[in-house]
Amino acid sequence: QVQLVESGGGAVQPGGSLRLSCTATGKFFSLHDMGWYRQAPGKQRALVAKIASGGRTDYVDSVKGRFTISRDDLESTLYLQMNSLKPEDTATYYCHAEPIVRGDPDSWGRGTQVTVSS
Repeated sequence: QVQLVESGGGAVQPGGSLRLSCTATGKFFSLHDMGWYRQAPGKQRALVAKIASGGRTDYVDSVKGRFTISRDDLESTLYLQMNSLKPEDTATYYCHAEPIVRGDPDSWGRGTQVTVSS
């Protein structure tokens, strides 16, 4: 149902910042629980941060205090502000939407690359 497109990735030095965006195409964006995941080559895709339709958030321990997930339901857009970036943050970052109807498939974007290096 919902189509997701990520943007904002790039190459930065350690300690730098990036702001990722995920634009959703669909009529009921505000009803979806949303999240950011990341995956490095040869590794499992893992949750980074999530934000429920009601606004409550959660983060993986490794990014707490550095990353902030937010959403703008009027713009149908999900954000991930990433500060104090580390080389281990290097990965492809994916936007995710949980289904509104139980049994429907999850929705994923195609990803945006984040590279942190000197």
